[in-house]
Amino acid sequence: MKLIVGLGNPGYEYHLTPHNLGFMAVDRLAESCGARISRPEAQALTADAQLEQVDVVLAKPQTFMNLSGLAVARLLKKYEIESEDLIVLVDDVDLPLGTIRIRGRGSAGSHNGLKSLIGALESDRFVRVRMGIGPDHPVGDRASYVLGRFRKADLETVAEMLERATAAVATILRDGLEEAMNRYNRRPPSQ
Repeated sequence: MKLIVGLGNPGYEYHLTPHNLGFMAVDRLAESCGARISRPEAQALTADAQLEQVDVVLAKPQTFMNLSGLAVARLLKKYEIESEDLIVLVDDVDLPLGTIRIRGRGSAGSHNGLKSLIGALESDRFVRVRMGIGPDHPVGDRASYVLGRFRKADLETVAEMLERATAAVATILRDGLEEAMNRYNRRPPSQ
């Protein structure tokens, strides 16, 4: 069994913000297999599903981004899942918009949600699918940017990136992490 977590912030005001790409991606995974992420448990909303013939728990922590590790640690414990069987979908302002990077371990970089996970799990050994939200224009305040709305001109790129991110998760489950990294750790064709 795998735990697949999308990081984001609960609440309508954050619904379509760059910082909620993880929620958007895990919602797409749920839609693809007919699941609905709505069961409240361990400070998260969850759903049981099957993707690529693998039993998974899909989850959206409801603790706000910077405390995501609390909910994820509780879910791993409840389902007796090791951190190596955790896949996290997350935005990354340090990657150009539309870019995906997959890793099996590593630092949190500047991402407070990943810092919370690494701290709560006492491990960096979990798969992360990082989705680039870095702007192609200067921004003054990063927090305002990641919590603001996407520009209309960027929506097509965002939709394509979400499609690739969910396909990357399917590849991880079906063909393994190495194959997914080889296939998706490059700039999208349009850039």
